[in-house]
Amino acid sequence: MKKYISLFLLSLSVTMMGQLQTINYTDGTQKLEGFFAKATAANSKNAGVIILPAWMGIDAHAKESAEALADLGYHAFVADIYGMGNNPTNTTEAGKLAGYFKSSYKDYQKRIQLAIDQLVKQGANADEIAVIGYCFGGTGAIEAARDGLKVKGVVSFHGGLGKDPMRISQPITAKVLVLHGADDPYVPQKEIQAFQDEMRISKADWQMNYYANAVHAFTHKDLDTDNSKGAAYNEKADKRSWEAMKAFFIELFK
Repeated sequence: MKKYISLFLLSLSVTMMGQLQTINYTDGTQKLEGFFAKATAANSKNAGVIILPAWMGIDAHAKESAEALADLGYHAFVADIYGMGNNPTNTTEAGKLAGYFKSSYKDYQKRIQLAIDQLVKQGANADEIAVIGYCFGGTGAIEAARDGLKVKGVVSFHGGLGKDPMRISQPITAKVLVLHGADDPYVPQKEIQAFQDEMRISKADWQMNYYANAVHAFTHKDLDTDNSKGAAYNEKADKRSWEAMKAFFIELFK
């Protein structure tokens, strides 16, 4: 009997290790709730990754990404950008919230930094941090680089790339990887060109991968595969972009 109890407790311990931990923190009076996944594989540098969710806020996709990153050996933290009590219930509300943080980019950058602080508190090395984001979160990943946050690299999955043309482009030290659907109708060619010009002006170390037959939100399995809707899942693009991120991290944290 003791043997079976020991095996059960060991199994329970392993299961708990793979679960996300809820982390409560604040931005002034605004309560925030993020989710932390401790690395379950070897991580000699204690590298950490921030995950910035899409415009509907923290979702299953962001949490699954955190757990997958933990399995790869990275401490992962899903950032709460909107704050507790502010999660949108529909796309109209999501558009307003995302629009606010895109225009009030300093507030967006602050929320990202607060998430980084929490990731470091959980054991990640402050000198070995990356930021990834999906859609609206992909925009945030680029903003982390633009603001000069202390991160080694950023990865944008089908994110918006634009910024106010009146903003002066500053030097960018973080390495930048953009993973983009070649047929994304929400990111016009003019915005892509402006972004690439910005990267050159900022003397950034940047890469941009295009995925054929992929539109917006191509990593989101909860969507169908109908590209005519503008946002659709694409299995090949999803897998290829994840592999590109993994290769980027191997170089980043070597």
